[in-house]
Amino acid sequence: MNEMRAVGAFIGLAIGDALGAPLEGLPPAPIAVTEMQGGGIHNTLPGRYTDDTLQAAALAETLVRCGGFDPDDFARRLVLVYRAHPEFFGPTSRAVLDLIESGLVPSVAARMVHEAQGGSRSNGSVMRGVPVGIVYPREEVREVSLAASRVTHFDPVAGEASAFVNRMVSGICRGEEMDAAFRQALAACPDPELRGLLEDYRAYPPEPSLDAALCTHCAVRVFMEASSFREAVVAAVNLGGDADTVGAIVGGLAGARFGFQAIPASWLEVLCDREELLDLARRLWSVSRP
Repeated sequence: MNEMRAVGAFIGLAIGDALGAPLEGLPPAPIAVTEMQGGGIHNTLPGRYTDDTLQAAALAETLVRCGGFDPDDFARRLVLVYRAHPEFFGPTSRAVLDLIESGLVPSVAARMVHEAQGGSRSNGSVMRGVPVGIVYPREEVREVSLAASRVTHFDPVAGEASAFVNRMVSGICRGEEMDAAFRQALAACPDPELRGLLEDYRAYPPEPSLDAALCTHCAVRVFMEASSFREAVVAAVNLGGDADTVGAIVGGLAGARFGFQAIPASWLEVLCDREELLDLARRLWSVSRP
């Protein structure tokens, strides 16, 4: 398990989230954004991340403190960050976490919201899942990814999309080349729609969508076609749409591939809570399994 890849994956997620935050919900940028800036629908400060990183950090804390995934501990941590920053959370997670806070267990709350809203295939569980890929070995990552997704997203496609990304992160952090990690993630994916989108990813345009399958395709395509961390994340966030989430997923993948040392210093310098996030990333690596 390579420390620079593991730390790069977690910090890369936060970097992609923060770079994309001011572009969320907007059309593609006419002039590419290449440095941290503020503004956008949340009027964020430069370097300020959103719930992508808040939720990923909550998951990381659960994995570190519990020695593995614990759905109840994770749900409790999600409620805490949701209450602190409700403005960042999407409708599925908001509704589920409201129910959990009222006393329902996560599995019941997630199913109720799924049925009430007519689905829960949004990308909230995909964007936060990278810590699972860092900690768990390749043969275990899918099962844990599905469990972590189900805390808020009952739809199985959301879980499989998260598992695909996390399997790639797990493989790359453990020495697989990018193409091999992609092939292994594809081989482990049982969902026909997701497989169809991803096995010939160049056949479909990258769509920075709220939909878990479309968002995952978008992120994977951008990542697979980039030759550096900077190129990957800049391409991801400038698509607009759900820019912070596509940025977070691509940042996690690219951080694993290129390592922490590849993250531009000018981005790191303004990342909010940089030292706390770095400490958490190192603690994640310390509990990772071969």
